[in-house]
Amino acid sequence: MPRIMQHFDQNPTDPDFNQDPYPLYSAMRATGDLVWWNDYDRACAVSHRAVSAILRDRRFGREIPADLAPPVPEHLAPFYKIEDNSMLELEPPRHTRLRGLVLRAFTSRRIAGLGPEITALCHQLIDELPAGDFDLLPHFAQKLPVIIIARLLGVPDAHADQLLKWSNAMVAMYQAGRTRGIEDAAARAAADFAEFLRGYIDARRSEPRDDLLTQLIAAEEAGEKLSNDELIATCVLLLNAGHEATVHTLGNGVASLLAHGVTPTDETAPAISEEILRYDPPLHIFTRIAYAEIELFGHTFQRGDTVALLLASANRDAAVWPQADRFDPTRGPAAHTSFGGGLHFCVGAPLARLELQIALPILFDRLPGLRLAAPPRYAQTYHFHGLEALNLTR
Repeated sequence: MPRIMQHFDQNPTDPDFNQDPYPLYSAMRATGDLVWWNDYDRACAVSHRAVSAILRDRRFGREIPADLAPPVPEHLAPFYKIEDNSMLELEPPRHTRLRGLVLRAFTSRRIAGLGPEITALCHQLIDELPAGDFDLLPHFAQKLPVIIIARLLGVPDAHADQLLKWSNAMVAMYQAGRTRGIEDAAARAAADFAEFLRGYIDARRSEPRDDLLTQLIAAEEAGEKLSNDELIATCVLLLNAGHEATVHTLGNGVASLLAHGVTPTDETAPAISEEILRYDPPLHIFTRIAYAEIELFGHTFQRGDTVALLLASANRDAAVWPQADRFDPTRGPAAHTSFGGGLHFCVGAPLARLELQIALPILFDRLPGLRLAAPPRYAQTYHFHGLEALNLTR
């Protein structure tokens, strides 16, 4: 039976909302599985069951049907040249082919084999921390994941800072309050990023190495027909998604651990990492597009409608987790939605988990007196959710 969704007004760029969006999510969930967020002018799935169901429902997808796709503004052509070839924005059959190629190279064995390298890098970054108080984000949380994903692709560590700048400029396109300045910066970053990667692709064609980029090229040459544009888009996606979420998760996680007096160990790190991902995830919204008229949770979606899946709201659903607003690292196996679900479940989830499980115990073991030097403050980057700084003392 159709139901009338409750409407909510909340400017996503409001500073107070960015500091703590969870009361809004709680109020939304109290009204049902779906709500209407006026500021986004769209339906939002807010319960765990609704978010999980739509993530796995093949009647919804990421790719905009050709007849509904708006024209690309000329100034954003470099950005969308990458976006239009990204497996994150595609559906089968292209998505199937691209994801299959990445998973063929991004194997669980290769990821597990990174353990000693992640461990060594954690110790190196801690050794290089400045004396006195320091901000964990630029000195540790940002460097660790971007260097690891760059090494996987075969890009030298020296380029990590530049990769981070390009990535930050591009992912700003997904934040609320996008401006023409943000768009121009993203387009420039996309063009520069693509040109940089094109050089590495050409080099690997003539001189293959034991890295992910070489394996993706080899798969193309074996008849998979991965185009140059698809190679570039795949590398950009792996670099951007491969570190952006982990940066926020490390920052949010360390802040939560210090606030609750929890010290991770090698034994407790897996459960703690899952609770961090559930409790304060790095991405709060992931969207899907309806591909037909769909009746779901009392609402009729029309073809082309966009639904926002509030991942962070689903993770605080008391129907799944008792006392869901409480940080509890002793919870059992988590069914959180922080890595998405269905065909677009995050391919980097095993790497992100491994980085968290290794980095957190090392950080707290090496710096046993670690504590907050100032109250953590979240950046105004919704629908990402990460700290603008995490100033610590030891």
